[in-house]
Amino acid sequence: MTNKPACLVVGRAFEMRFTSTPRGARLARRLAAHRLDTWGIPYGGGPHEAIALVVGELAANAVRHGHVSGRDFHLRLYETGAAGTVVRIEVSDTRAERTPPRPEALRAADPEDTGGRGLVIVAGLASRWGWHARSDGPGKTVWAECAATPPA
Repeated sequence: MTNKPACLVVGRAFEMRFTSTPRGARLARRLAAHRLDTWGIPYGGGPHEAIALVVGELAANAVRHGHVSGRDFHLRLYETGAAGTVVRIEVSDTRAERTPPRPEALRAADPEDTGGRGLVIVAGLASRWGWHARSDGPGKTVWAECAATPPA
């Protein structure tokens, strides 16, 4: 099974490298939110808020768990599916030895834990998610796919 989307809508893509810092993660979320709005997925709507939150969680995880000094993380956001009904988020970092659990192995954090809820949030908002080793260098890419339109 491949994690590549079946159909890519040309012209609806955004990608950028960000510093592997909390400020870089915040900027990634803000720029992704702006891009979603320009694509017709407006601020304040359920799909916009869900996708922006997933971007924020994946970017924060790249900074917290994938940071390598002097290396950036990479965000790629694009529409897939018929008429762009799904937005795929890909966040790549350069740290290969710290990998997230596979979706089927994800466990909820203990109520006393102070962290460990980011991927649970991603799993709740995305229709599917996962990760793979980067093909263009060291590290990994964590990806998620979210509906770009509100449910009927």
